[in-house]
Amino acid sequence: METQSKYVYRFGFLNTDGNKTMKELLGGKGANLAEMSTIGIPVPPGFTISTKACREVISNQMSWPASLNKQVVKGIQHIEEEMDSYFGNEKNPLLVSVRSGAAVSMPGMMDTILNLGMNDKVAEGLIKITGNERFVYDSYRRFIDMFGDVVMGVSHEHFEEAMEKLKQEVGVTRDLELTTSHLRELTDRYKAIYRKNTGHMFPEDPIEQLKYAINAVFDSWNSSRAVKYREISGIYGLIGTAVNVQAMVFGNMGEKSGTGVCFSRNPATGTPELYGEFLLDAQGEDVVAGIRTPRPIAELETQNPVIYKELEGYIRDLEVHYKNMQDIEFTIQAGTLYILQTRNGKRTGNAAIKIAVDLVEEGVLEKKEAILDLVDPGHIEQLLHPQFKDDTLNGYKLLGKGLPASPGAAVGKVVFDSEKAEEAAENGEKVILVRIETSPEDVGGMSASQGILTSRGGMTSHAAVVARGWGKPCVAGCNDIVINYKSASFTNGEYTVKEGDWISLNGNSGKVILGKKELAQPSFSKEYHTFMKWVNSVELMQVRANAETPEDAKIARDYGARGIGLARTEHMFFKPGRIKYMRKMIIAETEKERRAALRYLLPFQKQDFIDIFEVMEGLPVTIRLLDPPLHEFLPQKKEEIAETAAQLGVSSKFLNEKIQQLKEFNPMLGHRGCRLGISYPEITEVQAQAIIEAALELKKKGMEVLPEIMVPLVGSLEEFRDQRRIIDEVAAHIFKVKGERVDYLVGTMIEIPRAAIMADQIADEADFFSFGTNDLTQLTYGFSRDDVAKFLPVYLEKGILREDPFQVLDKEGVGQFVQAGTRLGRMENTSLKIGICGEHGGEPKSIDFAYNTGLDYVSCSPYRVPVAHLASAQAVLRRKKDENQEEKVYLP
Repeated sequence: METQSKYVYRFGFLNTDGNKTMKELLGGKGANLAEMSTIGIPVPPGFTISTKACREVISNQMSWPASLNKQVVKGIQHIEEEMDSYFGNEKNPLLVSVRSGAAVSMPGMMDTILNLGMNDKVAEGLIKITGNERFVYDSYRRFIDMFGDVVMGVSHEHFEEAMEKLKQEVGVTRDLELTTSHLRELTDRYKAIYRKNTGHMFPEDPIEQLKYAINAVFDSWNSSRAVKYREISGIYGLIGTAVNVQAMVFGNMGEKSGTGVCFSRNPATGTPELYGEFLLDAQGEDVVAGIRTPRPIAELETQNPVIYKELEGYIRDLEVHYKNMQDIEFTIQAGTLYILQTRNGKRTGNAAIKIAVDLVEEGVLEKKEAILDLVDPGHIEQLLHPQFKDDTLNGYKLLGKGLPASPGAAVGKVVFDSEKAEEAAENGEKVILVRIETSPEDVGGMSASQGILTSRGGMTSHAAVVARGWGKPCVAGCNDIVINYKSASFTNGEYTVKEGDWISLNGNSGKVILGKKELAQPSFSKEYHTFMKWVNSVELMQVRANAETPEDAKIARDYGARGIGLARTEHMFFKPGRIKYMRKMIIAETEKERRAALRYLLPFQKQDFIDIFEVMEGLPVTIRLLDPPLHEFLPQKKEEIAETAAQLGVSSKFLNEKIQQLKEFNPMLGHRGCRLGISYPEITEVQAQAIIEAALELKKKGMEVLPEIMVPLVGSLEEFRDQRRIIDEVAAHIFKVKGERVDYLVGTMIEIPRAAIMADQIADEADFFSFGTNDLTQLTYGFSRDDVAKFLPVYLEKGILREDPFQVLDKEGVGQFVQAGTRLGRMENTSLKIGICGEHGGEPKSIDFAYNTGLDYVSCSPYRVPVAHLASAQAVLRRKKDENQEEKVYLP
């Protein structure tokens, strides 16, 4: 016997079952509809079918539990009571919308159906009630289109072609120019299209329509576009989508009706102003789908100041209530305003920071709430995206100007197909996706592209919303260009751009430019600096940078890095004037020959360290000794071998034999890291000498230098002890000769699983640990970083892996070694300094794990330092929130 479960939750003027805290069960849209109903916002009544119901229906091959059917009927009765109209009743008919709504907003990913409940008899009844036959048949034909497309898979293009054909026949160009009789004719043609493509008559029973529609929304949860969006956006752990069934209100009842989408603040800049678009005599899909070009919301104030003021008041109330910038949908039905949806609005990085700072200064929320809830690490990362060095045309040809839908600059080759965009990106090409308008099927290509250009659609179109959410530059609604998919080209009437040609997009101004413009790094607003001060006052774990050039070190310090966590010395040997002597050292037959080559390299290495120490004065600099296998420094191609042999004064045969000797079956597990220094101690000696002498030279100039020497790929205490002995002996000798000392630390990278579980022994003689999580992941999984791309996409697609472990730290496996190494190391050496220097050091989820494990710092690429700062501060606030501690975090 089936256990009675609650699947349906009401919202409305009189009865509401949910609230904003129930997003996991009701989805974001359903929870917010319920919440708005309780605080006096005019929301058309309805009900939400829970995500739990979605999971159960999908798992039972789309079969409904018996209680769900009963609860849906009761839900309809609830709407009927509140609206005083009745589903399927031709004298007083009720129409509803059916919309999806997951716990996390996924713009355009799920399917929407409007005007459900319409049939021939209901249409005639509505005509008698409203006296507006045009409105009724406009609604009817829209319903057939949406129902056919969403529920039955009849492509929207078939209906669009019928519309265009009819307009040509009657000699009009705009939808609004079609008369009532035209729309009646169009409705009949739509029914014929439906029957031709499905083999069935269009369903007349409203309950049958509703069940089909609900199932379509459930089924859309696993559509390829929804799955792709969740993959790209890193959305995991949700059980399904909720379904919202809501009484229809109509924006297409004439000039006193309309529909729109509006943000409480500008989502591109954060400016405190109503920002959005509306259309008179239209339904919501016309705005968001880019079917008609909407008008700026500011014009509504002129056309209907009463409604505009009312809208402005509700939006402000919602922003204060939710403590966040809101994205709302509204409909005006015959002069009455209804709010159909609210959610936290997607925004650019610059906008996110300005909104956070402004809302704090306006007293709407506290600083800690701004840090934790209003700015994502991804927003900070967006700020690091390039802009044009020169914002003027300066000789470049302007192809057209559209709407500045998502800021930033993008340069790439034109592609017109999403699949081609993905293929090109996989091959390392930079592309701009050009579409008449984007749809959810395009999300893969949009993600792979540098930027997006559309010829149709507004600031709240699919392309605009998704691009802003991902930080992709986007120019939307560029009417100056005509796109021809068949010829794979677009033209502005003067210039024709073909697939593969280069264009540049300015997402700040909406300009589309022919050719490749030069890009430059962005600047930061005063709000950014204010916000980052708040962040820095909260974070407890330091952020360092991975850098081995003074240029990168300066960028890192400017971004707030508190030191260098990883300077890779091997990169320095590839610079001009050095690689020759590095190769001489590698092919040397004796220690004497190796030392002779190393003597030439010593001044180069010393100057490298001086340059970095100068930039990072007063901050620690962790320098990793030579790590990669030696064959990586030698040529591999025949012509390169001959050229290098001549430079080194040896025969090609001799050099080739050396290369063959150095080849390994698995070089990542071969003769590298500390194994090189143990085999050839003179390498470690010279590197240690360069570090210590560089530090002493700057100390004499009055500079504070904090060198940290890191031994790579240690797997045992004996290996570390061998290398530390050499370093300490070299330092002691230099101190004696120079008559001067400098403090330094010697530590190791923990990147071999054995080192993590032997960490207590190593910690007895090490001053610090730095987890090299790239290699630790490789060795824990048994994955080769160089080859994992062959099968990783399949693992992700099949759910064997949820995330790429080389991007997001694997807490359950690799994380166990990090935790064990930290715990064991600190048991033996309580003052042991511990950090992460793999790429995970700049990834927010991995940073949260590092903080909760008790690490002292993370180290990442210079351009991710600000991202890591925010993630580090959020980890502090998140833990305090989770622990529900009463003590307040002090923010000056």
